[in-house]
Amino acid sequence: MSSACGWLVGWALVVSGQPAVSAEVSQDGVVSFKLGTAEVTRYHAHSKVAKPYFWPVITPGGVAVTRDWPMVPDAKEAKDHKHQKSAWFCHGDVVLEGHQAPKRKGIDGVDFWSEETGHGTIVATAIAKPTPSGQGSVTVRTSNIWKDSTGKAILTEARTLVFRSRDASSWVMEVTSEITASEGGIVFEDTKEGSFGVRVRDDLTEKPGKGVLTNAEGLKGEKNLWGKKSAWCDYSGPTGGKVAGVAIVTHPDNKYPTCWHARGYGLMAANPFGRSKSGFPDMKGRTDLVKLAKGETLKLTYAMVVHDGDAEAAKPGQNVFGKN
Repeated sequence: MSSACGWLVGWALVVSGQPAVSAEVSQDGVVSFKLGTAEVTRYHAHSKVAKPYFWPVITPGGVAVTRDWPMVPDAKEAKDHKHQKSAWFCHGDVVLEGHQAPKRKGIDGVDFWSEETGHGTIVATAIAKPTPSGQGSVTVRTSNIWKDSTGKAILTEARTLVFRSRDASSWVMEVTSEITASEGGIVFEDTKEGSFGVRVRDDLTEKPGKGVLTNAEGLKGEKNLWGKKSAWCDYSGPTGGKVAGVAIVTHPDNKYPTCWHARGYGLMAANPFGRSKSGFPDMKGRTDLVKLAKGETLKLTYAMVVHDGDAEAAKPGQNVFGKN
């Protein structure tokens, strides 16, 4: 993997009334994002990761909202689902037509979601120098190859990260994935295990914590949200003596609606690929799958809104992409 230059490259941008936003890329494939002088997240895309992820994820008020384990091995929190590393994007079953990937139970293609034996990897091949962009933001463009466990390329991806301060109590990381069927036709199989996911801290969960899952329709709790279509989903609650949270927001131009693989134990994931087999109530009877012909590209954009306060105060569906 190559970065734009040297050991550390970066860019800072100041907008009137907002803290400076900046990004720096280290030679080993970690991007640091700062509000003013405070680092609020790092994007880990170095050679040792199964897939790139954001960690830590910290609000403007200094509250960490995502889980530290397994990045911190002795973290005093739940040690389950080792693949749920803070915040990430992938999918749990991707088929390259004409290619027989190593067999895994329940998987037709390649599993990029879990990190069990035989899982796929998302390998970063380039991270460009951060550049300023509109509305007081900083953009980092990256390139990935999705590979099976043998190293066979399955598809290529151009991933763009746009970081901005939203207001005094929240910031946004907009993630655009342009997935290209570079090696042949691609099928995104019907599984609940996808796709833009966040795993929150234990005290932000529904149980054992006191956190609350909320969607754009105002529904609350796993039993009311799981598998339902919605424009956004938020996980927030009391933590460290404060109230804070994180939301994932779908871009209005995304081609496919998003259902939510949202769990009371702390997972919240936006999934545009799950259908009837996934068990999503809002996809009951749907058997159509998302497919790409060779050379075709699918563009998906999601935003992670990291905020102080609860979902009602944060209003995560507003002022995210600049036009909603």
